[in-house]
Amino acid sequence: MPKPITNVLLVGVGGQGILLASEVLAKVAFEEGYDVKKSEVHGMAQRGGSVSSEVRFGDKIYSPLIRKGRVDFLLALEKLEALRFIDYLKKEGVLILNDLEIPPLMVSIGKEQYPKDILFHLKKRASRIIKIAATKVAENAGSSKTFNLVVLGKLSTFLSFKSSRWEKVIRQEVPSHTIEVNLKAFELGKRS
Repeated sequence: MPKPITNVLLVGVGGQGILLASEVLAKVAFEEGYDVKKSEVHGMAQRGGSVSSEVRFGDKIYSPLIRKGRVDFLLALEKLEALRFIDYLKKEGVLILNDLEIPPLMVSIGKEQYPKDILFHLKKRASRIIKIAATKVAENAGSSKTFNLVVLGKLSTFLSFKSSRWEKVIRQEVPSHTIEVNLKAFELGKRS
C-alpha cells in the first residue's frame, strides 16, 4: 500500500530544540520504512533568531522543501514564529502551538511591541489549532527544557508510528543523562 507524503514544519527560536525534534521525527519515519528528507534554516539561531526545519516523509520524496499551503502539521514552539509560518499550513492542516511568547530583540530593546492579537490571526488561517502549555508540561516531566519533546509527543498522536520506535530514537538522540526526563515529556505531550 502506498505511503502518502506527510509534510511537517517545525518552527521556533534558537535554543528551543527544533533541530533535535526534527531529527527524532526524521529518524522515526525512516525506521518505519519511509523515504525521508529534512532541511533546516538556522538564521541567527544562537541569538534567539528564527529556526525552522522541514521534515517530509512518504513513499518517495524528491525534495526536503515544502511550499506554502502544503504543510500537514505545523509545530510552533513560539507564538510569533507560528504567525510567521502560518501560510505554509494547508487548509485542513494542524497547528500544534506552544503557548509561549519570546520577545524578539527589537521588542526587548523597546523599538517594537510584541503583537497582542497573534491567536486571533492564527485562528483566521488555521482550521485546527492545538494549544499546549508545553513549558508547564515539561516542568511536570522534570525539566522545562524538554518542551520540544512535549510538542513532538502531541504530534505522535496523529502519526501511526510505533511507540517503541519513538522511544528507541529518543534514547539515541538525547544526552544520556536526560533520557528519562525526555521520555516522560514525550509521554505527557501525548496526553496534553
